Amino acid sequence: MEVSKLPISATQRGKLISAGYTSLSSICSASSSDISRDLKISETEAVEILKVASNSWCQSILNCTQTAWDMLQEEQESLARITTSCADLDNILGGGIGCREVTEIGGVPGIGKTQLGIQLAVNVQIPVEFGGLGGKAIYIDTEGSFMVERALQIAEACVEDMLEYNRFLRNDCQVKTQPKDILENIFYFRICSYTEQSAVINYLDKFVSEHKDVKVVIIDSIAFHFRHGFVDLALRTRVLSGIALKLMNLAKKFSLAVVLLNQVTTKYTEGSFQLCLALGDSWSHCCTNRLILYWNSNERHAYIDKSPYLRSASASYSVTSRGIRNSTSRSKRIKMMI
Repeated sequence: MEVSKLPISATQRGKLISAGYTSLSSICSASSSDISRDLKISETEAVEILKVASNSWCQSILNCTQTAWDMLQEEQESLARITTSCADLDNILGGGIGCREVTEIGGVPGIGKTQLGIQLAVNVQIPVEFGGLGGKAIYIDTEGSFMVERALQIAEACVEDMLEYNRFLRNDCQVKTQPKDILENIFYFRICSYTEQSAVINYLDKFVSEHKDVKVVIIDSIAFHFRHGFVDLALRTRVLSGIALKLMNLAKKFSLAVVLLNQVTTKYTEGSFQLCLALGDSWSHCCTNRLILYWNSNERHAYIDKSPYLRSASASYSVTSRGIRNSTSRSKRIKMMI
C-alpha cells in the first residue's frame, strides 16, 4: 500500500509525503517523536499514524508472502537480458543487463554513462526473433544530457546490425524495425527538481501498467538533484530510500530492468581524497548490481564492483559513432544477444 492510500486524513498524508515519508517502511522505521517533529504534530497524533502505518505494512508483507520455489520459478521465467552491444561487457554481466534487477552504473564525466544509457534504450527494442526483448524504454533525464541525434545514430546502427545479422546467417526474418520506430518507443521524461523526480518515479507503476511492453527504465542521473541544496539530510535519506524501494518493486513487479546512472564525488579516506560514487555508502546497498566505469590509460573499462551472483571482473569497451562496442577489434561481429 502506498502512503497516499493510508486510511488517515488527507492532511496527514500530505504532511507525510512533504516530509519525505513516501513509503510505509520509511514511516515504520521512524519513531513517534521523529514523526511528531517532522510533521509538526502532537505526539499522540504521531503514535496513531505510526500504528496505522505499521498495521498496513504488516498486512502488505503478509499478502506478498511466497515460497522459495515460487521465487525460483519467477527468476527462471525472467532470465532475459539487454545486450550492451559490447560482447566483452556482456560477458562479465552474464549476458547483459538483467531484468528484475536494479543496476547502478557510475563513473567520471565523459566516460560514456549517457552513451551506455541510450544504447540500452535502443537495444531493449531488438525483436525477439533476433534474440532481443522487443520491448520499450523509459528514459528519465535529470541533467539534460539525453541527445536525440545520438539516439538516432545508435538506432540506425542497430538496424544495420540486424540486417548484417540476417545476411550472415541467411535468415528469412525480415527487419521491420526502422530508426523512427525505435525513437518512438523511448518515453522521455525531463526532470528539473528532486520533487519532480520523486513524482515521476511514483507515477511509473501506473505508467508501466498501461505500457506493459516497457522493459527498461533508465535514470540519468539518479544523484543530480540530491547532491546540493539539501539542508535536511534526514529528509534526503528518506526520499532516496523511498525512491530505491519503489524502483526495486517496479523491477520485480513488471520483470523489467532498472538502470541508474550515477556521478562521482570525492571522499576523504585514510588521509587522502578518493573518487567514489555519489549518494554515500548507504545508497550502494539499494541496487542489485553496481558497475564502475573508469579510464585505464586511454581505454575505457567497466568493473563489477558489487553483485550477489556475478564475480568481480572488468572489461574494456569503446564509444564509437555507432554506439558502445568492443575496444579490441572494431571488425568483430556484434552479437545481438548472448
